[in-house]
Amino acid sequence: MTSALFGIGGSTAVDAAPQTLRLAAQADRQGLDLLTFSDHPYFPDRLDAYAALGAVLGRTERISGLVSVTNLPTRPVPMLARTVTSLSALSGGRIVLGLGAGGLWDEITKMGAPRLSPGAAVRALEEAIPLLRALSGGGDPVTFDGEFSHVSALAPAAVPAPPIWTGSVGPKSLAVTGRLADGWIPGHAADWLSPRYRTSRPIIDEAAAAAGRDPADIATIYNIPGRITEAPVRATRDGDGRWTGGSVGQWVEELTTAVLDHGASGFVLFPTQDTPPDVALSRWAEEIVPAVREATT
Repeated sequence: MTSALFGIGGSTAVDAAPQTLRLAAQADRQGLDLLTFSDHPYFPDRLDAYAALGAVLGRTERISGLVSVTNLPTRPVPMLARTVTSLSALSGGRIVLGLGAGGLWDEITKMGAPRLSPGAAVRALEEAIPLLRALSGGGDPVTFDGEFSHVSALAPAAVPAPPIWTGSVGPKSLAVTGRLADGWIPGHAADWLSPRYRTSRPIIDEAAAAAGRDPADIATIYNIPGRITEAPVRATRDGDGRWTGGSVGQWVEELTTAVLDHGASGFVLFPTQDTPPDVALSRWAEEIVPAVREATT
């Protein structure tokens, strides 16, 4: 089986920029696979996610970067293709492309992007994925006259497209993931035991099979908020069944089960505020991650 990926969520807060760069260097040094940033370019107290990603990739050697997930309505597809292939070339391929259809439309429209209906937003996502791939990896110039994107005799970048993961939530966008994407990040911090996962993943699998794809080729990568405690806790999940964390041993047992019994492909930790970020990162990268890797490979 393919080894699971392990990452850490990075802050895009402007006033946390020095700490973000320090933690990125620490995550790289401690052997994590991914550093992720959210994409909210309309908020003035937030860094542009791709600017942050470029700075981090320039200061690290091994870790890959992911914008989880790119706010597609604010980033024209041809320009996004140039951005991610450029970052891939500069970093030696250390990038994954996360895509989302958009959500905070009152904020998105402030940047001049048109407000799309839910159906149109999903169509835009489905149109974007093959165009992003067509504008990567070399080949003949691309002419495309779509509903949302238009290019005329535009030569693709020579750099291959990175893996594409979506943050799909609704049935139609989940089906797009099944037909076209390489991975899925369940929304709202849903995990492998959540109702959201149990009702959503079958839609992806059915759409993949209908498109002639192997559903197993579509990775599921989880964003997991939670605390890492010194001693075991009585309950690692709350009353709604949501994972809240526990000791290193409890984390290792839970994530090992997620990989072996539920097919989880990766985990991105979002530490809670009750532990200093560098301490939480060290526990995650030096204690939990190696143990889960050993138990699952």
